Amino acid sequence: MLNIFVENLAVSTTEQALRAAFEAFGPVLSVKVVADRDTGVPRGLAFVEMSSDEEAQAAIAGLNGKRIDERVIHVNEARPKQIDGSTVRRAMRSHRKHRY
Repeated sequence: MLNIFVENLAVSTTEQALRAAFEAFGPVLSVKVVADRDTGVPRGLAFVEMSSDEEAQAAIAGLNGKRIDERVIHVNEARPKQIDGSTVRRAMRSHRKHRY
C-alpha cells in the first residue's frame, strides 16, 4: 500500500475525478482532497492511497505532468510528515492551554 501526493490541482477537481484518473492504474483505497481549515476551499493538494506499490508507481509515472481539469498536476510518493523542534514546541504550548 502506497500513499501518493498530488499537487497543483484545480480548485474544481473532485475526489471522484482523481479516483477515476488513478483507477486506470489499479484499485484506489482512498482519495483525500486537502481543504483550508477555515474556508473549506480546496488547497490544490490531495493524497491518494493505492492497494499495491507497483500500481502506485505506475500511476505516479503515468500521471505526473498530465492535465486534469486544465492543470498540469505533479504526482509523487508521499513522504512521512517531518516533526521538527518548532512543531513539538507549538504542540506543547497548545496542550498546556487546554484544561482537562
